[in-house]
Amino acid sequence: MTCVLLAEDDTSISEPLARALRREGYSVDVTVNGNETLDRARVGDIDLMVLDLGLPEMDGLEVARRLRTEGHGTPILILTARADEVDTVVGLDAGADDYVTKPFRLAELLARVRALLRRGGAEVPVVHGVRIDNDSRRAWIGDRELQLTTKEFDLLRVLVRDAGKVVTREQIMREVWDTNWWGSTKTLDMHISWLRRKLGDDANQPSYITTVRGVGFRFERD
Repeated sequence: MTCVLLAEDDTSISEPLARALRREGYSVDVTVNGNETLDRARVGDIDLMVLDLGLPEMDGLEVARRLRTEGHGTPILILTARADEVDTVVGLDAGADDYVTKPFRLAELLARVRALLRRGGAEVPVVHGVRIDNDSRRAWIGDRELQLTTKEFDLLRVLVRDAGKVVTREQIMREVWDTNWWGSTKTLDMHISWLRRKLGDDANQPSYITTVRGVGFRFERD
């Protein structure tokens, strides 16, 4: 799964942004200061970094400079409240690949994330023979493209993103239907049934989507 490191100490920004990135199908790690960000980035396995300039302990510019000096080529998208040209140039000179100024439109930021990942050659993940392309909102099982409705695609995307883990009914309702779950989830059950049919799955002996009674569903890795 494509992993995004979000370095932002303002929770009013980091929390909704992390949710939005996860809805796009990315795994998201959040750090809140420069030292923690540098340590996490050095570990590797990061496909893209969204880096706030105004981090405590060590600012984002210094984090970017050190990573580039050490030879790390991870794409960096800078978030900055400093809109003047000098800081923008300095940020790019430090090794950032792009920048977004605060306040930003979420759609624009997500588009820039997708563009940087494409430029970096991030692969479309394949889990148990199922491949999902979030940019085009298309999915395949083997070489066969699945004909999915909007909700079926969103449901499959969430399950595949967290493959091997149980995704609760509450989480699915929140992410796919954008609502808090307080009662019946017949709609979810119907969509699971339709999705299983399109995957060629058997509810009694599932190969792809397993029901975890009283909790939610798990997409099997193999």
